[in-house]
Amino acid sequence: MKSISVSALAAEGLGTALLVIFGVGTAVIAGDTVGTPGIALAFGLTLLALVYAIGPISGCHINPAVTIGALIARAITPIKAVFYIVAQAVGALIGALIVLFVASGRPGYDMAADGLGTNGFGSASPGGYGLASVAVFETIATGLLVLVVLATTAPTVHPVVAAGIPIGLTLTVVHLLGIGIDSTSVNPARSLGPALLAGGPALSQLWVFVVFPVLGAVVAGVIHRFVLTVPASEKTV
Repeated sequence: MKSISVSALAAEGLGTALLVIFGVGTAVIAGDTVGTPGIALAFGLTLLALVYAIGPISGCHINPAVTIGALIARAITPIKAVFYIVAQAVGALIGALIVLFVASGRPGYDMAADGLGTNGFGSASPGGYGLASVAVFETIATGLLVLVVLATTAPTVHPVVAAGIPIGLTLTVVHLLGIGIDSTSVNPARSLGPALLAGGPALSQLWVFVVFPVLGAVVAGVIHRFVLTVPASEKTV
C-alpha cells in the first residue's frame, strides 16, 4: 500500500480551513454588506482558487462528501479517505476558530445573537424551512457538486486544470439557492467547525448536515461509476 502523503493531508486541512475562513467568514462578517450573491461567490471563488492551489497536491477535496464520492468511484483508497476526512474536520474547526476570533474583534459581536454561519432547519433555518426541505436540498445539491467534481477530475478529462472553473461555479450556484434554506452545507466539515463552537441547535442538528450530504455523495459516486463512466471498449476515437 502506498504511503499517505503528509503534504496531501496538510493541503486538505489548510484548504478546508481557508474555505471556512473566506466562505463562512464572509457570511458572518460581511453578510449584511454583500448579501446572498456575495456569500455564494465567496464560497465558489475560494474553492475555484483552491483547486488550482492544492489540486495538484491532494486533489482538493476539502469536503468529506467529495472524498466519499471519490471512494465510491474508486479514485481514493479507504484508508486515505479516512485520513482525508480527519484532516478536513480539523481544518474546518481551525477555520471556524479564526472566523470567531476575527468577528469577536467587532464591538458588540455576540455569537449567540449574530451567529457563526451555522446550518439549521426549522427555527434555525434562515427561511424557517423544515427538515424534509433541508434533507432534499442537501442531498440533491451535494450530489450535484460531487458529480461535477468526479466528472471534471476524471483521468480521461483534459485539461484537468480547467476543473476549477465548473467546480467553483457549481458551489456558487448551490449557495445561491441554499443560503436562504439552511445557510448551505453540502460539506459536513464546513458544518462541523462552526457547530462545535456555537453549540445549541447548530450542534444538535449537525447530524442532518452529515447524513444527507453523505447520501448525496453516495448517489453521485454510484451514478458516476456505474452510469456515466464509459467502458474503454465503448469509447469512440
